[in-house]
Amino acid sequence: MTDSAPRRARVRAPELIGKGGWLNTGDQQYTLADLRGRIVVLDFWTFCCINCLHVLDELRELEEKHRDTLVVIGVHSPKFVHEAEHQAVVDAVERYGVAHPVLDDPELATWKQYAVRAWPTLVVIDPEGYVVAQHAGEGHAHAIERLVEELEAEHEAKGTLRRGDGPYVPPEPEPTTLRFPGKALLLPSGNFLVSDTTRHQLVELAEDAETALRRFGTGTRGFADGGPDQASFNEPQGLALLDDGSVVVADTVNHALRRLDLATGEVTTLAGTGRQWWQGLATSGPAREVDLSSPWDVAVFGGKVWIAMAGVHQLWTYDPDAGTVAVAAGTTNEGLVDGPGAEAWFAQPSGLAATADRLWLADSETSALRWVDTDGQVHTAVGTGLFDFGHRDGAAAQALFQHPLGVTALPDGSVAVADTYNHALRRYDPATGEVTTLATDLREPSDAVLVGEDIVVVESARHRLTRLRLPEEAVRVESVAHRTRRAATEVAPGRLRLDVIFQAPAGQKLDTRYGPSTRLLVSATPPELLLKGEGADTDLSRELELNPAVSEGVLHVSAMAASCDDDPANEYPACHVHQQDWGVPLRLTAGGTDRLPLVLAGMDEQ
Repeated sequence: MTDSAPRRARVRAPELIGKGGWLNTGDQQYTLADLRGRIVVLDFWTFCCINCLHVLDELRELEEKHRDTLVVIGVHSPKFVHEAEHQAVVDAVERYGVAHPVLDDPELATWKQYAVRAWPTLVVIDPEGYVVAQHAGEGHAHAIERLVEELEAEHEAKGTLRRGDGPYVPPEPEPTTLRFPGKALLLPSGNFLVSDTTRHQLVELAEDAETALRRFGTGTRGFADGGPDQASFNEPQGLALLDDGSVVVADTVNHALRRLDLATGEVTTLAGTGRQWWQGLATSGPAREVDLSSPWDVAVFGGKVWIAMAGVHQLWTYDPDAGTVAVAAGTTNEGLVDGPGAEAWFAQPSGLAATADRLWLADSETSALRWVDTDGQVHTAVGTGLFDFGHRDGAAAQALFQHPLGVTALPDGSVAVADTYNHALRRYDPATGEVTTLATDLREPSDAVLVGEDIVVVESARHRLTRLRLPEEAVRVESVAHRTRRAATEVAPGRLRLDVIFQAPAGQKLDTRYGPSTRLLVSATPPELLLKGEGADTDLSRELELNPAVSEGVLHVSAMAASCDDDPANEYPACHVHQQDWGVPLRLTAGGTDRLPLVLAGMDEQ
């Protein structure tokens, strides 16, 4: 145990409250008192958020290694209206293989009690019920493991550690042909290839879109090439046909592109290393040597495979002839900014569809339909930003989607949008600039494929493909508009002190071998909100000046810090990147605060 342990700040942990109740506990309801004696990690997440899904994957090894002392509890804290539906949370817990208890908190009661500001946020509670650490964003599993080991030793010595089985009770498996399928592809044979995402397989269905003919993959998480019974995937999503008749697969949680030979069933790896891309790593090069980050969909456009790189809010390309990958558009900042590809901002692009002159994309976190032209310019057809969503037809400038995941080009030049959280199939017509609704009462549609005069929709949360006739007239639905459920932070106009809190985890120090180890990027929507303080710098604290003429807006903050193991005996210490993007809704008011603390890692002690 380090000599710093007794000085660790401790705050009594607030109670766990959630109107939706507990999942994965066999219907048992829990309080913090029931968990006394265990180390508890609260994972504040929402199922739309790709960074939250990254953290779920980061925690798996930690949970397994410390299963007799550590209890991870997911606190589901919704952003979108759909995510506040209890059944949607039940589905998401199964869809993403969440193997720990989850508290469904649709009204953000526990989120507010813990003063959380970002998805994902991890909070560590010691066996006596005190909060001892808080981390926002990804890349913290190593730091939490070090802290868990310290807490195990400290509370074993005090007699306050309780070992044994945790409260997790797995749900009963369901005998459906598909389980939360993600994307579909019409094969030259007339059959369908479907990514059976939760079962980590690809499935070939007959022309009836129901009968399973072949399965590819073992059905368990893994990253192995080989024949249909040896190969393994990890939550595969997007599919596209290559010129040679094979299929390229976005193997999302493996951070890789895979190739399926339809004739033999052989699976090989085209791109990615199996490791997640982090800031500072290569953004182009030989495809098998460059890390990727949660590729969600793929489409062939302009002779290259375009990749919706949801994990870093970018579009990348894979060149099949050269065997290389490269960034094509996006800065890694999350938001909605059009223009040249190198300057554009995306927010979790999750669906792609190519025509001769446009690459359409569903930009899910901005609830937007966007497109890239043949010159690489990025345009927005429908959508306004991270915090506006709903179900509203009409002129594109005021139409609304809610977290769409799929897009399909139609023969007349219009586009069908799988409007996932609205349970609807929508249509945008560039000729008229109008958005209409084609069908409702679909359950979390995530993709669609055109088959003659029909459109076959992947109804992900009903575990099936659903065939619809493309109607001549759209279904009329009542218009509903929403803004994000998060309350705005009231701040005073004028000077605002922004402090990003970062304390290097125990046993680590800031990595300054090659210059500053921290980076802070600040911008605002609308841009006029910030009179001073915009741009990038290495200091994690900054004086901002807010425009008193702008009553409300969103402050976009992106922070990164690199730390390395502090071991003089090790010439090549392991280094770790901590990063998080915040979108903080602000309301300017005379009595508001003049300081905005955002915790990247550590505790805000001011």
